[in-house]
Amino acid sequence: MPQVKMTVNGKSASGQIEGRTLLVEFLRETLGLTGTHVGCDTSQCGACVVHVDGRAVKACTMFAAEAEGAEVLTIESMAAPDGTLNTIQQAFQDHHGLQCGFCTPGMVMSAAALLKDNPKPTEAEVRDYLEGNICRCTGYHNIVKAILAASGQDVSAIAAE
Repeated sequence: MPQVKMTVNGKSASGQIEGRTLLVEFLRETLGLTGTHVGCDTSQCGACVVHVDGRAVKACTMFAAEAEGAEVLTIESMAAPDGTLNTIQQAFQDHHGLQCGFCTPGMVMSAAALLKDNPKPTEAEVRDYLEGNICRCTGYHNIVKAILAASGQDVSAIAAE
């Protein structure tokens, strides 16, 4: 079986894979990074979003071999080493942007990519960006509010739902 090497969350990672091994499988099964979720197996839900060389990618649509030599960031890289939540994670908590939590890792990773490219998005831009992420619990209102708050915008006028 071929070997794949990449940097995951700042650390060198490698493992033997079959050619058909998806990046999400490699992360979860080989590296034990189970924060990246598999929600649909059809690339529609976004629960598996990770960053590959700075781009948000659905890890269920990419073969692990395609990440050879890449820099991969997963949800496990978002909090500080002491467990302190980053700005986006804290905003999700503060604004009730999660319920069951299954979609949350993908939402946080998508939000991070959005805010990197667009530091002060409008509500419409946030909603448009999240079209590739499905949440079956929250109705998106508080997720959008959390992302706007994480961008430093005043969300006090946005009604709670």
